[in-house]
Formats: sequence, C-alpha cells, structure tokens
Amino acid sequence: MTGHRDAALPTGAATLVVIAKEPVPGLVKTRLTPEYTPEEAAALAEAALADTLHTVRSLPARRRLLVLEGRPGPWLPSPGFEVVPQAGAGLDERLAHAFAACSGPTLLIGMDTPQVSRALLAPALAPDAWDRADAWFGPSEDGGFWALGLAAPDPALLRGVPMSTAHTGRVQRERLVGAGLRVGDLERITDVDTARDAALVASLIPRSRFGRAVRLARARCRR
Repeated sequence: MTGHRDAALPTGAATLVVIAKEPVPGLVKTRLTPEYTPEEAAALAEAALADTLHTVRSLPARRRLLVLEGRPGPWLPSPGFEVVPQAGAGLDERLAHAFAACSGPTLLIGMDTPQVSRALLAPALAPDAWDRADAWFGPSEDGGFWALGLAAPDPALLRGVPMSTAHTGRVQRERLVGAGLRVGDLERITDVDTARDAALVASLIPRSRFGRAVRLARARCRR
C-alpha cells in the first residue's frame, strides 16, 4: 500500500474508492481506436483518471482509496490517496475485492466518467445519505454503472454479476434490491468508451484535463 491521508482534506462519513488501470498505451481505452492512436487513447485515459482523482480528493471522505491495476504515475494527486492493487480475475471479482478492503459506508466509482462532480455525487455524500439508503447506484448510458455505494460492504453483492454487457447495471441493481437493500439512485451519465463518448463528455467539461486532451488529440487527427 502506498500513499496516505492528509488531515487537511475534507472529512466525511464514507470511504471513496476509485478503481482504475494505469494508463498504458495499448492496454487502456482500446475502443477509442482507430479514431485515436493507442498513445492518444492512453493520454485521454490519463486525463480522465486525473480529473476523477482530483474531484474525489476534493470531496468529504473518511478514506480515499485508489484500487489500481498497474503502477501510480504523476497523474496521482498527492497526498490524499491510499493505493492498493487490484485482485481477482474478472471485473466482478476486482470490484468485490475493492469493497472487501473497506468497512463502513463505501462509495466506488470508475475512471471512465471524468465529468463526475460534487453535484452528481451529492445525494450519496449528504449527511443523511446512509440513513435514507443502504446502497447508492449510478447507472450509465451503456447499460452499466458508474457508481456503487454500500452502507455495509458485502463482496458477495458483486460476485457473479456479468460485467461489460448492456444488462450489467440492471442485474447489479436487481442484486441489491433482491438482498433487501434500500437503493438510492444517482443520475444516469455517459461512460467514456468510444470516440463519440469522448467527444460528448469533453463538450460537458471543456476546461477540464479531459476536455483539453480530447481537443489536442482531435487536432492531431485532422493534420
């Protein structure tokens, strides 16, 4: 484990977790090609991850964890995050292991939504968030989910959920409801998976690292 918490950062009731891959060309955001080169796709992934981490660092939290496949890089804001390696084969197992590393209210998000903001997460960060719900669920436009919060982390709620399908979000939410949990819903937003997604999200946050990275990559594509 690397990194540490900073007493000067805002504190809150929940542990905030970001699950991510090191932005290595050819290993991340492969669906952005051929519109973008592997190097450009990795640059977009790095910008998305940096935006996400800086947002999470600014939010009230008990702990902030980066559950990482790969090694930390200059995109990691410091101090503020504990870095732990991903474990497990499939994505459902990796998510389950991430929750297993936590106790108490825990909210997990991915690296594919650089537009994530305090406003989008406000319902799950409110002082009474965990009195009103046992779980928080953020659906994505592609049928998956971008956020998942559990008042009492239970890895079994993730294991066996089919990931990266058009039905992932529905199945995951049904798993929560079937366990008798009160589920609070966050806003539906777009994951960055394709070049079209990247353009859409960049238009929402033009002054962000991700917005600038998309503009730069598109300018190179037009040369």
